[in-house]
Order: sequence, then C-alpha cells, then structure tokens
Amino acid sequence: MAEISDIFDSVNRTGIGVYVMASTLGSLEALLVFLKDKEIPVFGVNLGTVQKRDIKRVSVMREKGQPEYSVVLAFDVKVHPEAEKEAGILGVKIMTADIIYHLLDSFLIYLEQEQQKKKQARIADVVFPCDLTIIPHYVFNKKDPIVLGVKVEAGILKPATPLVAIVKGQELMLGRVASLEHNKKAVEKAVKGQEVCIKIVGETQVTYGRHFDHKDRIYSRITRDSIDVLKDYFRDDMTPDAWKLVVQLKKVFSII
Repeated sequence: MAEISDIFDSVNRTGIGVYVMASTLGSLEALLVFLKDKEIPVFGVNLGTVQKRDIKRVSVMREKGQPEYSVVLAFDVKVHPEAEKEAGILGVKIMTADIIYHLLDSFLIYLEQEQQKKKQARIADVVFPCDLTIIPHYVFNKKDPIVLGVKVEAGILKPATPLVAIVKGQELMLGRVASLEHNKKAVEKAVKGQEVCIKIVGETQVTYGRHFDHKDRIYSRITRDSIDVLKDYFRDDMTPDAWKLVVQLKKVFSII
C-alpha cells in the first residue's frame, strides 16, 4: 500500500477527480501518466478487483457537485457483483477496459457528453457580453416590442439577452432580445462589427425617443452568476475580446 501511496503522491490532488484502479503497480502508474497528460484529475487509486468500498469512496463526487467524476476507471481488473450493485444505487459509473487507450477514449467521450448536459442545463442562465449602438435610421417600432437596428461594437449578441440602456449614468431595462435578423433572415448571433435588426420584448413600458435614444449605449445586463456560468460552461463560445468586455461591464454594473 505504501507503494500505491507513493504513486498517488505524484498526482495533483484537488479532492475532485476519478477513481483509478489497475491490476498492477506498473499499469496503474502508466494509466496515471496518461490521465495527467489529458489533464484528467484523479481522486483516488487502488489495485485489484473493484469492491463495494471503492464505489463508496468515489460516490462523494456527487455530493461535491461533480457527478461527471463519479467514475471508476478500471484497467484490466474485475468488478465484484456487490460493487456493480452499489454503483447502481449510488450513481457511480464503472468503466472497464483491457487497453489503456480504449479506457481513456471511452471516458473522454463520456466526459464531453456530461459537460454538454451541464451546459444545456444552464443555457437559460447564460448572458453573453455585448456592447451595442442604435442605428437611428433603422427604428421600426418604438415600444414593446421595440424593433430597431443595432451595431455590435463589442462582444456577442444572442437571442434572450437582457438589454439595458445607460441613460444619464443610470440603468434602464429595455427587455430581452426575442430575435435577430440580418438581411431579413433570422440569425442566432451577431458579433463585433455586424449590424442586425433586433426585436426587444419585456414588461417595462419604455419607449424609444422618450426614455432612451440612439445616443445611449446599450449593454447586455450581466450578473455575477451569469459570469460564473460563462466561465464554467461556455468558455469555448467566448473570444478574448468578449472577455475584455466582461471586465468592462463589471465596472459598469459594479459587479465584484
């Protein structure tokens, strides 16, 4: 067991990760090298047949809010029937293989699927940063639903984005983007430099020309929570410029 501890001491332990099992110290060490190369965190290790106690150890990943790591990677070992039963009860996934590459490939596919599930579960909470200017000669409807043309000065504009106008230094909630059009065709997003027509719907009774106009800057109303959602689940959708805008908007909205 001391030798197992020596191997595990070489792993960056964060308290979050998969549980790794192998038939020999050599194969365990080889598997850990591959996992480290793929930046897959490891929570615990053991040798031999997967037992009920191993399942209980890794089941804490669910309690820690990391269910995607509630996994036993079992390389060239058997699984005890009681362990399989316990895994079903505690929601632990046991992945077995006799070839390291197959085990890693299976886990990476599984991890991507789980991350996509998490992403979809938080899609209603995500707000992408955007900085817009109104194109004054493209104002088609002045009150709910407000329909007008905008230019994306920075960031990413998508449907469902909550928009605010900064009027005399104060926030004015306009509503949420119901749709975007470019050349009379619906689009799912607009990025820096693009001009689109947007429809804004909301409960606030604001009117273009009375409460705000083209001289007022329009921003997406980000929050601390929406920033965290971007960091955790939508990094791949962001650009360096978009992250810079997040920093700017944190100052605008006094977000710590």
